[in-house]
Amino acid sequence: MRLPEFIRSTTFRWTILVSGAYALCILLMFGFVYWRTADYLITNVDQLISDHVNAIAGEPPIQRQRELDEHLKADPRRVKLGGLFDASSTRISGNVANLPPALRLDAGAQSVPVIRSDALGSERQVVRAIGRRLPDGGTLVIGRNIDELAAMTRVVERALMLGLLSALILGVAVGAFLSIRAQRRIEAVNRKIRRIIAGELRQRLPTRASNDPFDKLASLVNGMLDEIEELVRGIAGVGDDIAHDLRTPLTRVRVGLERGRQHAKTVEELRAVADQAIVGLDQSLAIITSLLRIAEIEQSRRRAGFRDVVLSELVREIGDLYEPIAEDKCIAFTVGVTEEVTVHGDRDLMFEAIVNLVDNAIKFTPEGGRVELRLLRSGEDGIVRVGDTGPGIAASDRNLVTRRFYRSDKSRSEPGLGLGLSLVSAIVKLHGFRFAISQGPGCVAEIAGRRAKA
Repeated sequence: MRLPEFIRSTTFRWTILVSGAYALCILLMFGFVYWRTADYLITNVDQLISDHVNAIAGEPPIQRQRELDEHLKADPRRVKLGGLFDASSTRISGNVANLPPALRLDAGAQSVPVIRSDALGSERQVVRAIGRRLPDGGTLVIGRNIDELAAMTRVVERALMLGLLSALILGVAVGAFLSIRAQRRIEAVNRKIRRIIAGELRQRLPTRASNDPFDKLASLVNGMLDEIEELVRGIAGVGDDIAHDLRTPLTRVRVGLERGRQHAKTVEELRAVADQAIVGLDQSLAIITSLLRIAEIEQSRRRAGFRDVVLSELVREIGDLYEPIAEDKCIAFTVGVTEEVTVHGDRDLMFEAIVNLVDNAIKFTPEGGRVELRLLRSGEDGIVRVGDTGPGIAASDRNLVTRRFYRSDKSRSEPGLGLGLSLVSAIVKLHGFRFAISQGPGCVAEIAGRRAKA
Protein backbone atom coordinates (compact mmCIF):
# COMPACT_ATOMS: atom_id res chain seq x y z
CA MET A 1 0.00 0.00 0.00
CA ARG A 2 1.46 3.32 -1.07
CA LEU A 3 1.55 5.96 1.68
CA PRO A 4 0.07 9.42 1.02
CA GLU A 5 2.48 11.95 -0.49
CA PHE A 6 2.59 14.20 2.57
CA ILE A 7 3.62 11.30 4.84
CA ARG A 8 6.56 10.49 2.56
CA SER A 9 7.77 14.11 2.62
CA THR A 10 10.91 15.14 4.45
CA THR A 11 9.01 17.83 6.38
CA PHE A 12 6.60 15.29 7.86
CA ARG A 13 9.38 12.88 8.78
CA TRP A 14 11.45 15.56 10.45
CA THR A 15 8.41 16.78 12.39
CA ILE A 16 7.71 13.26 13.64
CA LEU A 17 11.38 12.87 14.57
CA VAL A 18 11.36 16.15 16.51
CA SER A 19 8.09 15.17 18.20
CA GLY A 20 9.61 11.83 19.21
CA ALA A 21 12.66 13.59 20.63
CA TYR A 22 10.37 15.98 22.50
CA ALA A 23 8.35 13.06 23.91
CA LEU A 24 11.56 11.37 25.02
CA CYS A 25 12.64 14.55 26.80
CA ILE A 26 9.24 14.68 28.56
CA LEU A 27 9.60 11.03 29.58
CA LEU A 28 13.08 11.59 30.99
CA MET A 29 11.96 14.72 32.81
CA PHE A 30 8.95 13.02 34.38
CA GLY A 31 11.09 10.01 35.31
CA PHE A 32 13.65 12.22 37.00
CA VAL A 33 10.95 14.18 38.88
CA TYR A 34 9.27 10.96 40.00
CA TRP A 35 12.55 9.40 41.11
CA ARG A 36 13.56 12.46 43.11
CA THR A 37 10.08 12.83 44.65
CA ALA A 38 9.84 9.15 45.60
CA ASP A 39 13.32 9.23 47.09
CA TYR A 40 12.42 12.32 49.09
CA LEU A 41 9.17 10.85 50.42
CA ILE A 42 10.73 7.50 51.34
CA THR A 43 13.61 9.25 53.10
CA ASN A 44 11.13 11.32 55.15
CA VAL A 45 9.03 8.23 55.96
CA ASP A 46 12.13 6.29 57.02
CA GLN A 47 13.26 9.16 59.23
CA LEU A 48 9.83 9.45 60.78
CA ILE A 49 9.71 5.68 61.49
CA SER A 50 13.17 5.76 62.99
CA ASP A 51 12.27 8.65 65.28
CA HIS A 52 9.14 6.87 66.53
CA VAL A 53 10.81 3.49 67.10
CA ASN A 54 13.66 5.14 69.00
CA ALA A 55 11.26 7.17 71.12
CA ILE A 56 9.05 4.20 72.04
CA ALA A 57 11.96 1.77 72.58
CA GLY A 58 13.55 4.28 74.91
CA GLU A 59 10.53 4.28 77.25
CA PRO A 60 10.35 2.01 80.31
CA PRO A 61 8.63 -1.34 79.67
CA ILE A 62 5.45 -0.19 81.42
CA GLN A 63 5.17 2.92 79.20
CA ARG A 64 5.96 1.27 75.87
CA GLN A 65 2.54 -0.26 75.33
CA ARG A 66 0.78 3.00 76.20
CA GLU A 67 3.06 5.04 73.91
CA LEU A 68 2.49 2.59 71.07
CA ASP A 69 -1.29 2.75 71.53
CA GLU A 70 -1.19 6.57 71.55
CA HIS A 71 0.92 6.54 68.40
CA LEU A 72 -1.49 4.26 66.53
CA LYS A 73 -4.61 6.05 67.76
CA ALA A 74 -3.73 9.32 65.97
CA ASP A 75 -4.11 7.78 62.50
CA PRO A 76 -7.19 9.01 60.56
CA ARG A 77 -5.74 7.79 57.23
CA ARG A 78 -4.82 4.33 58.55
CA VAL A 79 -1.20 4.53 57.44
CA LYS A 80 0.53 3.84 60.78
CA LEU A 81 1.46 0.33 61.84
CA GLY A 82 3.08 -0.96 64.97
CA GLY A 83 3.44 -4.05 67.10
CA LEU A 84 4.93 -4.96 70.45
CA PHE A 85 5.94 -8.61 70.80
CA ASP A 86 7.30 -10.58 73.76
CA ALA A 87 10.32 -12.86 73.68
CA SER A 88 8.28 -15.66 72.13
CA SER A 89 7.10 -13.30 69.28
CA THR A 90 3.55 -13.18 70.68
CA ARG A 91 1.82 -9.90 70.07
CA ILE A 92 1.30 -7.83 73.18
CA SER A 93 -0.11 -4.71 71.54
CA GLY A 94 -0.48 -3.00 68.16
CA ASN A 95 -2.12 -3.60 64.80
CA VAL A 96 0.58 -5.86 63.27
CA ALA A 97 -0.83 -9.41 63.54
CA ASN A 98 2.53 -11.18 63.86
CA LEU A 99 6.21 -10.53 63.62
CA PRO A 100 7.08 -10.31 59.88
CA PRO A 101 9.53 -13.12 59.09
CA ALA A 102 11.22 -11.04 56.34
CA LEU A 103 11.97 -8.14 58.69
CA ARG A 104 15.64 -7.80 59.65
CA LEU A 105 15.88 -6.63 63.25
CA ASP A 106 18.11 -3.78 64.36
CA ALA A 107 18.56 -2.71 60.75
CA GLY A 108 17.39 0.34 58.82
CA ALA A 109 13.97 0.90 57.32
CA GLN A 110 12.94 -1.74 54.80
CA SER A 111 9.93 -2.68 52.70
CA VAL A 112 8.26 -5.84 54.04
CA PRO A 113 4.83 -7.49 53.76
CA VAL A 114 2.80 -7.40 56.98
CA ILE A 115 -0.74 -8.33 58.03
CA ARG A 116 -2.61 -5.36 59.46
CA SER A 117 -5.21 -6.39 62.02
CA ASP A 118 -7.56 -3.84 63.58
CA ALA A 119 -11.26 -3.23 64.16
CA LEU A 120 -11.89 -3.15 60.41
CA GLY A 121 -10.40 -6.60 59.88
CA SER A 122 -7.17 -8.09 58.57
CA GLU A 123 -5.37 -6.86 55.48
CA ARG A 124 -2.05 -7.73 53.89
CA GLN A 125 0.07 -4.66 53.07
CA VAL A 126 3.59 -3.85 51.99
CA VAL A 127 5.01 -1.20 54.31
CA ARG A 128 8.23 0.50 55.32
CA ALA A 129 9.13 -0.83 58.75
CA ILE A 130 11.89 -1.02 61.37
CA GLY A 131 12.24 -3.85 63.90
CA ARG A 132 14.09 -3.25 67.18
CA ARG A 133 15.07 -5.81 69.86
CA LEU A 134 14.23 -4.63 73.34
CA PRO A 135 16.32 -5.19 76.45
CA ASP A 136 13.68 -7.46 77.97
CA GLY A 137 13.87 -9.82 74.98
CA GLY A 138 10.79 -8.46 73.28
CA THR A 139 10.56 -6.86 69.81
CA LEU A 140 9.14 -3.51 68.73
CA VAL A 141 7.98 -3.03 65.13
CA ILE A 142 7.04 0.43 63.76
CA GLY A 143 5.92 0.82 60.17
CA ARG A 144 4.12 3.11 57.76
CA ASN A 145 2.01 2.37 54.71
CA ILE A 146 3.49 3.88 51.52
CA ASP A 147 0.43 3.43 49.30
CA GLU A 148 0.59 7.24 48.91
CA LEU A 149 3.71 6.73 46.81
CA ALA A 150 1.92 4.18 44.66
CA ALA A 151 -1.01 6.59 44.21
CA MET A 152 1.41 9.32 43.23
CA THR A 153 3.02 6.93 40.77
CA ARG A 154 -0.33 6.26 39.14
CA VAL A 155 -1.03 9.99 38.89
CA VAL A 156 2.36 10.60 37.31
CA GLU A 157 1.84 7.73 34.88
CA ARG A 158 -1.57 9.07 33.80
CA ALA A 159 -0.20 12.58 33.37
CA LEU A 160 2.73 11.21 31.40
CA MET A 161 0.52 9.15 29.13
CA LEU A 162 -1.83 12.07 28.48
CA GLY A 163 1.11 14.42 27.86
CA LEU A 164 2.87 12.02 25.50
CA LEU A 165 -0.34 11.23 23.65
CA SER A 166 -1.15 14.92 23.26
CA ALA A 167 2.41 15.70 22.12
CA LEU A 168 2.31 12.85 19.60
CA ILE A 169 -1.09 13.89 18.20
CA LEU A 170 0.03 17.53 18.02
CA GLY A 171 3.31 16.54 16.33
CA VAL A 172 1.52 14.44 13.71
CA ALA A 173 -1.02 17.22 13.08
CA VAL A 174 1.68 19.90 12.75
CA GLY A 175 3.80 17.63 10.56
CA ALA A 176 0.86 16.89 8.28
CA PHE A 177 -0.07 20.60 8.10
CA LEU A 178 3.47 21.73 7.29
CA SER A 179 3.99 18.90 4.82
CA ILE A 180 0.73 19.56 2.97
CA ARG A 181 1.41 23.32 3.01
CA ALA A 182 4.92 22.84 1.59
CA GLN A 183 3.62 20.31 -0.93
CA ARG A 184 0.99 22.76 -2.18
CA ARG A 185 3.59 25.51 -2.57
CA ILE A 186 5.91 23.15 -4.44
CA GLU A 187 3.07 22.09 -6.73
CA ALA A 188 2.28 25.75 -7.44
CA VAL A 189 5.96 26.37 -8.21
CA ASN A 190 6.09 23.29 -10.44
CA ARG A 191 3.08 24.50 -12.41
CA LYS A 192 4.75 27.87 -12.94
CA ILE A 193 8.06 26.24 -13.92
CA ARG A 194 6.33 24.01 -16.45
CA ARG A 195 4.72 27.07 -18.01
CA ILE A 196 8.07 28.87 -18.08
CA ILE A 197 9.70 25.84 -19.73
CA ALA A 198 6.87 25.88 -22.28
CA GLY A 199 7.97 29.39 -23.28
CA GLU A 200 5.85 31.68 -21.09
CA LEU A 201 8.78 33.76 -19.85
CA ARG A 202 6.50 36.31 -18.22
CA GLN A 203 5.46 33.79 -15.58
CA ARG A 204 6.98 34.19 -12.09
CA LEU A 205 7.15 31.95 -9.03
CA PRO A 206 4.40 32.69 -6.48
CA THR A 207 5.35 34.57 -3.30
CA ARG A 208 3.38 35.36 -0.15
CA ALA A 209 5.32 38.38 1.17
CA SER A 210 6.08 36.37 4.32
CA ASN A 211 9.87 36.85 4.12
CA ASP A 212 10.41 33.17 4.85
CA PRO A 213 13.31 31.28 3.19
CA PHE A 214 10.99 29.92 0.48
CA ASP A 215 9.83 33.44 -0.39
CA LYS A 216 13.42 34.71 -0.44
CA LEU A 217 14.39 31.90 -2.81
CA ALA A 218 11.35 32.58 -5.02
CA SER A 219 12.25 36.29 -5.12
CA LEU A 220 15.81 35.48 -6.17
CA VAL A 221 14.58 33.11 -8.88
CA ASN A 222 12.07 35.73 -10.07
CA GLY A 223 14.89 38.26 -10.29
CA MET A 224 16.88 35.76 -12.35
CA LEU A 225 13.84 35.19 -14.58
CA ASP A 226 13.50 38.96 -15.04
CA GLU A 227 17.11 39.07 -16.19
CA ILE A 228 16.64 36.06 -18.48
CA GLU A 229 13.50 37.56 -20.00
CA GLU A 230 15.32 40.84 -20.58
CA LEU A 231 18.25 39.00 -22.15
CA VAL A 232 15.99 36.92 -24.40
CA ARG A 233 14.11 40.05 -25.43
CA GLY A 234 17.42 41.77 -26.04
CA ILE A 235 18.73 38.85 -28.08
CA ALA A 236 15.57 38.87 -30.18
CA GLY A 237 15.89 42.62 -30.68
CA VAL A 238 19.58 42.36 -31.46
CA GLY A 239 18.86 39.67 -34.03
CA ASP A 240 16.35 41.93 -35.73
CA ASP A 241 18.77 44.87 -35.55
CA ILE A 242 21.63 42.79 -36.95
CA ALA A 243 19.46 41.60 -39.82
CA HIS A 244 18.35 45.18 -40.51
CA ASP A 245 21.83 46.75 -40.23
CA LEU A 246 23.52 44.06 -42.30
CA ARG A 247 20.79 44.01 -44.93
CA THR A 248 21.34 47.67 -45.85
CA PRO A 249 25.08 47.52 -46.70
CA LEU A 250 24.76 44.07 -48.27
CA THR A 251 21.85 45.26 -50.42
CA ARG A 252 23.92 48.23 -51.51
CA VAL A 253 26.81 45.93 -52.39
CA ARG A 254 24.53 43.66 -54.40
CA VAL A 255 22.84 46.53 -56.23
CA GLY A 256 26.19 48.18 -56.96
CA LEU A 257 27.68 44.95 -58.30
CA GLU A 258 24.61 44.26 -60.41
CA ARG A 259 24.64 47.75 -61.92
CA GLY A 260 28.37 47.55 -62.50
CA ARG A 261 27.96 44.27 -64.34
CA GLN A 262 25.28 45.76 -66.57
CA HIS A 263 26.62 49.26 -67.17
CA ALA A 264 30.39 49.31 -66.59
CA LYS A 265 32.25 49.62 -69.88
CA THR A 266 35.86 50.05 -68.73
CA VAL A 267 38.16 48.49 -66.18
CA GLU A 268 38.19 51.73 -64.19
CA GLU A 269 34.42 51.70 -63.87
CA LEU A 270 34.53 48.05 -62.68
CA ARG A 271 37.27 48.96 -60.20
CA ALA A 272 35.13 51.79 -58.81
CA VAL A 273 32.20 49.39 -58.40
CA ALA A 274 34.48 46.88 -56.62
CA ASP A 275 35.79 49.62 -54.30
CA GLN A 276 32.23 50.54 -53.31
CA ALA A 277 31.46 46.87 -52.69
CA ILE A 278 34.54 46.55 -50.48
CA VAL A 279 33.40 49.57 -48.42
CA GLY A 280 30.00 47.97 -47.89
CA LEU A 281 31.53 44.62 -46.92
CA ASP A 282 33.95 46.37 -44.54
CA GLN A 283 30.98 48.02 -42.84
CA SER A 284 29.29 44.62 -42.44
CA LEU A 285 32.48 43.08 -41.07
CA ALA A 286 32.86 46.01 -38.68
CA ILE A 287 29.38 45.31 -37.31
CA ILE A 288 30.17 41.62 -36.79
CA THR A 289 33.57 42.41 -35.23
CA SER A 290 32.00 44.90 -32.80
CA LEU A 291 29.32 42.41 -31.79
CA LEU A 292 31.90 39.69 -31.18
CA ARG A 293 33.97 42.10 -29.10
CA ILE A 294 31.00 43.10 -26.97
CA ALA A 295 30.10 39.41 -26.46
CA GLU A 296 33.69 38.65 -25.45
CA ILE A 297 33.73 41.47 -22.91
CA GLU A 298 30.31 40.54 -21.48
CA GLN A 299 31.46 36.97 -20.95
CA SER A 300 34.31 38.29 -18.76
CA ARG A 301 37.05 36.48 -20.63
CA ARG A 302 39.57 39.22 -19.92
CA ARG A 303 39.38 39.59 -16.13
CA ALA A 304 42.55 37.52 -15.77
CA GLY A 305 44.45 40.41 -17.36
CA PHE A 306 43.39 43.02 -14.78
CA ARG A 307 46.20 45.18 -13.42
CA ASP A 308 46.52 48.52 -11.72
CA VAL A 309 45.79 51.23 -14.30
CA VAL A 310 46.93 54.84 -13.79
CA LEU A 311 43.95 56.77 -15.15
CA SER A 312 45.79 60.09 -15.23
CA GLU A 313 48.26 58.71 -17.79
CA LEU A 314 45.42 57.17 -19.79
CA VAL A 315 43.43 60.42 -19.87
CA ARG A 316 46.44 62.48 -20.94
CA GLU A 317 47.22 59.96 -23.70
CA ILE A 318 43.66 60.14 -25.04
CA GLY A 319 43.78 63.92 -24.83
CA ASP A 320 46.93 64.01 -26.97
CA LEU A 321 45.28 61.62 -29.45
CA TYR A 322 42.09 63.64 -29.95
CA GLU A 323 43.40 67.17 -29.65
CA PRO A 324 44.31 67.47 -33.37
CA ILE A 325 41.00 65.85 -34.38
CA ALA A 326 39.05 68.40 -32.36
CA GLU A 327 41.20 71.21 -33.73
CA ASP A 328 40.43 70.17 -37.30
CA LYS A 329 36.71 70.39 -36.49
CA CYS A 330 37.17 73.82 -34.80
CA ILE A 331 36.15 72.44 -31.38
CA ALA A 332 37.76 73.63 -28.13
CA PHE A 333 39.11 70.48 -26.48
CA THR A 334 40.40 70.66 -22.89
CA VAL A 335 41.87 67.96 -20.68
CA GLY A 336 41.88 68.35 -16.90
CA VAL A 337 43.60 65.97 -14.47
CA THR A 338 43.19 67.14 -10.89
CA GLU A 339 44.08 63.88 -9.18
CA GLU A 340 46.45 60.97 -9.72
CA VAL A 341 43.97 58.06 -9.67
CA THR A 342 44.72 54.36 -10.00
CA VAL A 343 42.06 51.70 -10.57
CA HIS A 344 42.19 47.92 -11.01
CA GLY A 345 41.25 46.83 -14.50
CA ASP A 346 42.27 46.19 -18.09
CA ARG A 347 44.12 49.19 -19.53
CA ASP A 348 43.24 48.46 -23.15
CA LEU A 349 39.54 48.11 -22.39
CA MET A 350 39.49 51.26 -20.27
CA PHE A 351 41.27 53.09 -23.10
CA GLU A 352 38.66 51.84 -25.56
CA ALA A 353 35.73 52.90 -23.35
CA ILE A 354 37.02 56.44 -22.81
CA VAL A 355 37.95 56.80 -26.49
CA ASN A 356 34.38 55.90 -27.46
CA LEU A 357 32.99 58.63 -25.17
CA VAL A 358 35.43 61.27 -26.44
CA ASP A 359 34.84 60.25 -30.06
CA ASN A 360 31.07 60.56 -29.63
CA ALA A 361 31.43 63.94 -27.94
CA ILE A 362 33.56 65.34 -30.76
CA LYS A 363 31.36 63.74 -33.43
CA PHE A 364 28.12 65.28 -32.16
CA THR A 365 29.48 68.67 -31.10
CA PRO A 366 29.10 71.31 -33.83
CA GLU A 367 31.90 73.64 -34.92
CA GLY A 368 32.73 76.31 -32.34
CA GLY A 369 31.58 74.00 -29.54
CA ARG A 370 33.51 72.71 -26.56
CA VAL A 371 34.50 69.21 -25.30
CA GLU A 372 36.03 68.55 -21.87
CA LEU A 373 37.79 65.41 -20.67
CA ARG A 374 38.40 65.46 -16.93
CA LEU A 375 39.68 63.08 -14.26
CA LEU A 376 38.28 63.68 -10.77
CA ARG A 377 38.23 61.98 -7.41
CA SER A 378 35.16 61.70 -5.18
CA GLY A 379 35.74 59.87 -1.91
CA GLU A 380 37.01 56.38 -2.77
CA ASP A 381 36.01 56.71 -6.43
CA GLY A 382 37.89 57.90 -9.47
CA ILE A 383 35.67 59.57 -12.09
CA VAL A 384 36.34 60.07 -15.79
CA ARG A 385 33.96 62.75 -17.08
CA VAL A 386 33.39 63.66 -20.72
CA GLY A 387 31.22 66.72 -21.35
CA ASP A 388 30.29 68.53 -24.55
CA THR A 389 28.10 71.34 -25.86
CA GLY A 390 26.41 69.23 -28.48
CA PRO A 391 22.66 68.56 -28.85
CA GLY A 392 22.70 66.16 -25.86
CA ILE A 393 20.57 63.08 -25.31
CA ALA A 394 16.87 63.32 -24.55
CA ALA A 395 15.79 62.04 -21.14
CA SER A 396 13.65 59.39 -22.85
CA ASP A 397 16.69 58.06 -24.72
CA ARG A 398 19.23 57.89 -21.87
CA ASN A 399 18.25 54.37 -20.81
CA LEU A 400 18.19 53.19 -24.42
CA VAL A 401 21.45 54.49 -25.88
CA THR A 402 23.46 51.59 -24.41
CA ARG A 403 21.34 49.08 -26.35
CA ARG A 404 22.99 47.60 -29.40
CA PHE A 405 22.27 49.38 -32.69
CA TYR A 406 20.15 52.01 -30.94
CA ARG A 407 20.49 55.41 -32.56
CA SER A 408 18.41 58.42 -31.60
CA ASP A 409 16.79 60.60 -34.22
CA LYS A 410 19.50 63.24 -33.75
CA SER A 411 22.31 60.79 -34.52
CA ARG A 412 20.91 59.00 -37.56
CA SER A 413 22.52 61.48 -39.92
CA GLU A 414 25.97 60.79 -38.43
CA PRO A 415 28.09 57.80 -39.52
CA GLY A 416 28.34 54.94 -37.07
CA LEU A 417 27.06 51.51 -36.10
CA GLY A 418 25.16 52.32 -32.91
CA LEU A 419 27.43 50.01 -30.90
CA GLY A 420 29.83 52.44 -29.24
CA LEU A 421 27.91 53.02 -26.00
CA SER A 422 27.00 49.31 -25.88
CA LEU A 423 30.71 48.58 -25.86
CA VAL A 424 31.30 51.18 -23.13
CA SER A 425 28.49 49.69 -21.03
CA ALA A 426 29.91 46.15 -21.41
CA ILE A 427 33.42 47.30 -20.38
CA VAL A 428 32.10 49.22 -17.36
CA LYS A 429 29.98 46.24 -16.26
CA LEU A 430 32.97 43.89 -16.58
CA HIS A 431 35.01 46.15 -14.27
CA GLY A 432 32.20 46.59 -11.77
CA PHE A 433 32.23 50.37 -12.36
CA ARG A 434 29.28 52.74 -12.86
CA PHE A 435 28.31 54.46 -16.10
CA ALA A 436 25.93 57.41 -16.20
CA ILE A 437 24.75 59.87 -18.84
CA SER A 438 23.21 63.15 -17.73
CA GLN A 439 22.15 66.43 -19.23
CA GLY A 440 24.65 69.29 -19.15
CA PRO A 441 25.07 72.18 -21.53
CA GLY A 442 25.03 69.31 -24.03
CA CYS A 443 25.80 65.85 -22.68
CA VAL A 444 27.86 64.62 -19.72
CA ALA A 445 29.03 61.00 -19.56
CA GLU A 446 30.80 59.60 -16.47
CA ILE A 447 32.63 56.39 -15.68
CA ALA A 448 33.15 55.98 -11.93
CA GLY A 449 35.14 53.18 -10.31
CA ARG A 450 36.64 52.46 -6.92
CA ARG A 451 40.30 53.38 -6.64
CA ALA A 452 42.82 50.58 -6.23
CA LYS A 453 44.32 50.22 -2.77
CA ALA A 454 47.95 51.18 -2.45
